[in-house]
Amino acid sequence: MPAFPEVEKIVYEGPESRNPLAFRHYNPEEIVEGLSMRDHFRFSVAYWHTFRGGGADPFGPPTAQRPWEGPEDNVENAVNRVSVAFEFMEKLGVGFYCFHDRDVAPEGSSLAETNRNLDTVVAALKGEQQRTGIQLLWGTANLFSNPRYVHGAATSCNADAFAFAAAQVKKALEVTKELGGSGYTFWGGREGYQNLWNTDLKRELDHLARFMHMAVDYAKEIGFTGQFYFEPKPKEPTKHQYDYDAANCINFLRSYGLTDHIKLNIETNHATLAGHTMQHELEYAASQGFLGSIDANTGDLLLGWDTDQFPTDIYLTTQCMLALMKYGGLAPGGVNFDAKVRRESFEPLDLFYAHIGGMDAFARGLKIAAAIRADGVLDKMLKERYGSWDSGIGAEIEAGQHGFASLEKYMLEKGDITPNTSGRQELIENIINTYV
Repeated sequence: MPAFPEVEKIVYEGPESRNPLAFRHYNPEEIVEGLSMRDHFRFSVAYWHTFRGGGADPFGPPTAQRPWEGPEDNVENAVNRVSVAFEFMEKLGVGFYCFHDRDVAPEGSSLAETNRNLDTVVAALKGEQQRTGIQLLWGTANLFSNPRYVHGAATSCNADAFAFAAAQVKKALEVTKELGGSGYTFWGGREGYQNLWNTDLKRELDHLARFMHMAVDYAKEIGFTGQFYFEPKPKEPTKHQYDYDAANCINFLRSYGLTDHIKLNIETNHATLAGHTMQHELEYAASQGFLGSIDANTGDLLLGWDTDQFPTDIYLTTQCMLALMKYGGLAPGGVNFDAKVRRESFEPLDLFYAHIGGMDAFARGLKIAAAIRADGVLDKMLKERYGSWDSGIGAEIEAGQHGFASLEKYMLEKGDITPNTSGRQELIENIINTYV
């Protein structure tokens, strides 16, 4: 029996459509800059929020109506949930999904039982992947919910917690490989500190690096060739997390010899918690060669926590797509909707409305970004602004032909700088508004 009997397959009906269960802008077959929309985005559904999220918050219990959930989180219920998830994804028309190990299978009374539970559900996931063609974008392990990780996992002061986390990631890597996952993500939800008085920060960072090298080594051992990702986030649940932002993560990777193995999975709401924009994080990561995948959501700027709302801001999606297209796209990563419906949006149908809105918003962002790139207005203004670096003294500096002494000689002879030109910020903002 279908879980969503009132929903047919979501199709593209065009901008004039008023059907809330149809795409107005996302046409998977439409070609933009030589790629189909489907291939530009590689849209993915987050198993945790979409199928497991109940709508609880610090002030109240779950509100979501999820008829497919049984009275307890057992293996039978987890297997039944797999068919629900793939019905949803098949009707939505996405090609990928992401999961934590504990999203798809419950923990048992021992590690051995937990692994058996996961194997049972993975068999069901594999069958549905083969039936539908939907693929695993990336897998990961939940190293933050169980009380054993109260002090962290790879950075715990308890060596047994480190060992248990290693065993859990070992299994998660194995099942990700079995399911053909394109990548594997590490999010250090409790890899950080609440209080520096009782924290050996350097030792914890060294342990985190050792853990990551173990993961790299084991991936090679089992032949897992998917891309590893770090997902930056500055805080929440810890006061300070070691994977603070893109720059912090890249510094860690360079410091510990991990640059050849790990890229970044950038999330919008995490960027704003770090005091950045998504545009900044994408540009920084991509400019350094570390952009791998993105979690598509947004936060409420009036609230100071990770609200994980669906992205509907066209300016945001345009900024995202300009950055992604500039640096050659995301594959083997994708656009994963790490977003949840609001607690007040509790009916199963709201899951479709939310994802349709996010996919349409990204489709509009893609087309706007392509138009901006085709016209070349911003590129022309950028080139003019940095024109002094394309010839003369600027080109010589970039070519490494000068030091302080020669530049002093140059300025002594010239006397003063060539006058600055206006940055034209307001004009640029006006120009962007003509496309949106």
